Amino acid sequence: MPNPYRTLADTTVGAIGLGAMPLSIEHRPDEVRAVATVHAALDAGVTLIDTADSYHWHAGETGHNERLIARALARYGGDTSGVLIATKGGRGRPGDGTWTVTGTPGHLKRAAEASAVRLGVDAIGLYQLHKPDPAVPWAESVGALRELLDAGTIRSAGISNVTTAQIREAYGILGDGLVSVQNQYSPAVRDSEPQLRLSTELGLAFLPWSPLGGISRSSLDGPSGPTSADTAFHRVAARHGVSPQRVALAWLLSRSPSVIPLPGASRPASITDSAAAARLELTATELAELEEPLTPRAA
Repeated sequence: MPNPYRTLADTTVGAIGLGAMPLSIEHRPDEVRAVATVHAALDAGVTLIDTADSYHWHAGETGHNERLIARALARYGGDTSGVLIATKGGRGRPGDGTWTVTGTPGHLKRAAEASAVRLGVDAIGLYQLHKPDPAVPWAESVGALRELLDAGTIRSAGISNVTTAQIREAYGILGDGLVSVQNQYSPAVRDSEPQLRLSTELGLAFLPWSPLGGISRSSLDGPSGPTSADTAFHRVAARHGVSPQRVALAWLLSRSPSVIPLPGASRPASITDSAAAARLELTATELAELEEPLTPRAA
């Protein structure tokens, strides 16, 4: 039976996290369903929740998702002391559907302090630099994380959307303070294989975002966004009597003990199904089958 837990720094978390972005961006659910989704995640054993100050829809809503997560945890009837909230700074949303990048040290420090207030914590458990800013030297942006660690504003640091060179440079600056890398990685998008290998080598958690790419549409895709059908993931799923999404997440977990996927969800049923991937055992033959390119089998 697979291990349903993973290690992130010195914290044990459920092997599947919750990507909370769909709860706050375009086409988001109402708050009742959003809170129910977070509670379903907790009920299913999810203890890592990924958010960001830029996860919102309209202008003037900075921190919408962080405030939502804080309210959902406060309303939960069970113990939440083991929940790790990971948030991010360095991106913005003007409200017109676009994204901006700001990696100046001053901005990142102010953003982290504001995130801590919205989350209602003395120190953020995991604070991640959302994306490198091409207008700011990487060492300067990462240096802001070092200052936040030293000040006690954050307990650990992560980086997102990065190259292997950027991982190595950040590790040199942050040392043990760097605990995670969050890049896009999925059945359809495997470009970050080198970053996954390096993260495993350095003992860093690797947090795939949009981990169901090719199997399910991302929450930012339009209604006609691409998905595949009758792939190896669908065929393996049919044999197990489970969803192809669950197989995709189990496959990701098999890639490395460092992997903690962050599937998005906007309904309780979605995250309940995703969390069950932590206990889905795939055979060596099935894993080899899932190495095939993500294309439907010819009729």
